[in-house]
Amino acid sequence: MHGIAIINPAFEALSTHGDSFTHIKETVLTDYVINTVLLMAAVGFLVLLIGIPLAWLIANCEFWGKRFFNWALVLPLAMPAYLVAYTYTDLLDYAGPIQITLRDWFGWTSINDYWFFDIRSLSGAAIMLSLVLYPYVYLMVRASFLEQNATLTHAARVLGKSPFKCFMQVSLPLARTAIIASCALAMMESMADFATVNYFAVSTLTTAVYDTWLGHYDLASAAKLSAIMVMGIFVLLFLEQLQKGRQKNSNDAKVSQQTLSYKLSTKQTVLAVSFCSLILFLAFIVPVVILLQYAFHYFEQSWTTEVFDFALNSAGIALITALLALVLSLILNYSYRVKPTKAQSFSLKVASSGYAIPGTVMAIGVLIPLTFLDTQINDMAVWMGLSAPGLLLSGTVIAIIFAHLVRFIAIANKTLESSYEKISPSLDMVSKTMGTNGVNLLRKVHIPLIRKSALVAALLIFVESMKELPAALLLRPFDFQTLPTYVYQFASDEQLELAALGAILIVLVGLIPLLVLNRSIDAK
Repeated sequence: MHGIAIINPAFEALSTHGDSFTHIKETVLTDYVINTVLLMAAVGFLVLLIGIPLAWLIANCEFWGKRFFNWALVLPLAMPAYLVAYTYTDLLDYAGPIQITLRDWFGWTSINDYWFFDIRSLSGAAIMLSLVLYPYVYLMVRASFLEQNATLTHAARVLGKSPFKCFMQVSLPLARTAIIASCALAMMESMADFATVNYFAVSTLTTAVYDTWLGHYDLASAAKLSAIMVMGIFVLLFLEQLQKGRQKNSNDAKVSQQTLSYKLSTKQTVLAVSFCSLILFLAFIVPVVILLQYAFHYFEQSWTTEVFDFALNSAGIALITALLALVLSLILNYSYRVKPTKAQSFSLKVASSGYAIPGTVMAIGVLIPLTFLDTQINDMAVWMGLSAPGLLLSGTVIAIIFAHLVRFIAIANKTLESSYEKISPSLDMVSKTMGTNGVNLLRKVHIPLIRKSALVAALLIFVESMKELPAALLLRPFDFQTLPTYVYQFASDEQLELAALGAILIVLVGLIPLLVLNRSIDAK
């Protein structure tokens, strides 16, 4: 079912005509593609510009405040991009407090009297997305810096290289795999984003899929647009795998007994703390403060039993998704461990490809097979003389859970796969000689060794599922809300103050798993 959900958009695109697609292709498709590519490129550039310096400072430098920034710089990942976009729009828009203050100070009377950055633009969307996606680069590249052999940099220093040249010529090339992988992940997330670009009125392929499906009720044309997005995703994945194949570093880039640490001077410390503080302030503190202010002032209007119900809906879906993903991933990885055949390897790769697929595309891929199954179930019920049960799968939360499962099981697969690689095969051999096989081998040997990684994977899946908006927006049953759809409903109507409480709940849920993940990286 996982593979069917992924290839269904392409199959639907090839097998059906799509009434709106011809018109879209002749008029606005080029603009959709160009905007999507520009957005991805801008986000890729900005996350590298922010994430790499932060990763190097925290991994290889000693300065005042490092321990605080080590975990604090991860916090923006708990913020959905659309929440940051909503708060900064309220802050920077023409009717926002900053522009009002500037007009009062300088006596300006209209927008024609001065220039101000237009937050509702493609560049504004790129900045908003970069502020919440840079932690991908920060986490992965920092881990790569920590794993590098410090003797290589020490040797370069002995040869007269400055710390900056050591960074550019030694540390950076050795971290190339992590840099490209994290950048590709951020770019794929930017392609998948719907709420931010839709709120800023930036037309991308994701918004086109949503508008074509729900606006024109043309699923076939939406599938054709989705197929274009899937092709772009596979191009990114291919380029990432290509550079991995060319990476020749092996044991020379692994952890050594020596540590690499630069003690910064007072001036350098001020610059480092200022840079870290600026990023944290813009990406996390400003949005959280604005949301807390709204939540406090509008608590009576925004807090209802419905908010609690929506939180339970989101938590229930996220919990079920996390548990199912963990169990299925454990089965797949254990099966490959016991019998590493090509078929098992292929199954793992297919199961790990869903995370690259945007939520809007995944919704189409999930809806088609579930609708087919619903039709078969209803036909069978009628044939047996029973009343048709209706939309048991495609019209219930099962569709949302299935979409989340297909998309986020990749997180569990990658995490458990990495943990299994660290378990020596000799442990399996010894266990088997002592009569421990099958389920007992998994329960008594493997699970205790991968328990920490499994917990991190489950927590991350829970957070991602709690934040996921497009799939829930497209697949939710009638009159069913989750926290993201509830927040989006009010924010899209320019009523962020009423959605602030729900937004704070989303952020709070995401903080604990991120802190656990951050500590696990430092413990390596």
